Amino acid sequence: MKGCVGIRQENAYEEERRAPLAPDHVANLVREHRLGVIVEPSAKRCFSDAEYEQAGAELSADLSPCQVVLGVKEIPPENVLAGQVYCAFSHTMAGHPSTMPMLARILDLKSTLIDYEMVRTPHGRRVIFFGHFAGYAGMIDALWALGRRLQWEGIPTPLEEIRLAFEYESLDAAQSAIKAIGARIRRDGLPPSAAPLIFGFTGQGNVARGALRILRLLPTVKLQADELIDFCRAGRFSNGTVYSVQFRQRDLYESTEPGREFDWSALHRRPGTYRNRFETFVPFLSLLVNGINWDTSFPRLVTKSFLRSLYERDPSPRLRVISDITCDVGGSIGATVKTTPSGRGAAYVFEPLSGDVKEGVGGVGPVIIAIDTLPSELPREATTSFGDALARFVPELAAADYRVENAGELRLPREIAQAVIAHRGRLADRFRYLESALSETR
Repeated sequence: MKGCVGIRQENAYEEERRAPLAPDHVANLVREHRLGVIVEPSAKRCFSDAEYEQAGAELSADLSPCQVVLGVKEIPPENVLAGQVYCAFSHTMAGHPSTMPMLARILDLKSTLIDYEMVRTPHGRRVIFFGHFAGYAGMIDALWALGRRLQWEGIPTPLEEIRLAFEYESLDAAQSAIKAIGARIRRDGLPPSAAPLIFGFTGQGNVARGALRILRLLPTVKLQADELIDFCRAGRFSNGTVYSVQFRQRDLYESTEPGREFDWSALHRRPGTYRNRFETFVPFLSLLVNGINWDTSFPRLVTKSFLRSLYERDPSPRLRVISDITCDVGGSIGATVKTTPSGRGAAYVFEPLSGDVKEGVGGVGPVIIAIDTLPSELPREATTSFGDALARFVPELAAADYRVENAGELRLPREIAQAVIAHRGRLADRFRYLESALSETR
């Protein structure tokens, strides 16, 4: 039905509490744009069914009358409706086997899939995202893990009072608590056995910016990558300060050709001619926050073999925690061998000498956090921010004629049109490369 939008319940992950639109967005769509909105009931969603109903939405488990159905995460294949239009983070672009059954089902049922990740400006910047909130939650959880790890080592610090992000009433409450702990560190200092605490960040985007915003609630001094090693060896640091290093691509990779300077365009054209430089810095970090976009053509940032050699040399190195916000199993961080849930099971120790995994924060190896649904730990703020970006596209999504045969014929805003993965049983031209991955599923 034209002019009708659905909001599905999130059932791909038990801990997912976000929604694509908040009640305020729904109220505006109903009042200002005369759209009908149907919300699938959910007991775990961060905004209650009653809040959506008060905003003017209809509650119903049947979303089939909707012109387009909005979600957050991928749709389980059994929930895909024939001929329906879905907007979600599908995670299909990489062709990973775990996402192909959903895409195959969408194609078989001649449905349409629009992926938020591909909604971008002409310069390639993402328009609709949760990245800042992944950074906020990922950094809060990383500080929690570091405090618990130091406590396990017998080193008391104010960081052990930090809770997991989802345990705070709001982002403001979390920031207030961390800011108060920062004031104590500035006043009383850290134990000599903990200092200096050095936090490394990969990535230059929304994730890194969000994580750095949280860290700066502590008394922080910024270092450049090329200063790091000499700084640590000199030993002139303050116990009342923590230190941060944001690594650029030139700090992560170097050319394999002797004497050749770093060239960004050469790295991206021929990544095989570059090797890992980052591992020279890792032994000097207390905590690594990984927020970089990475694919398999690039060298890994931290390999299992590197971690093994590091812990063979020193069973208690400086590195204690890796918060892998990218949550890319088998990706840029070798120790990310599985995802972790939100909650008390959020961390495990990767033991490099054996390759084993030990739940919790104690063991010989770095603590790993790899939560796939980090923004859901701050669900109300994350939903509101996401909906602020999405809502302006919803009237045109609801008005489009999806009966046309080819994705290229859809009359949608340019940003949305380029994000159509599949339409009426066929992959959009720019995503035809997924056919080989699909063939292995069918």
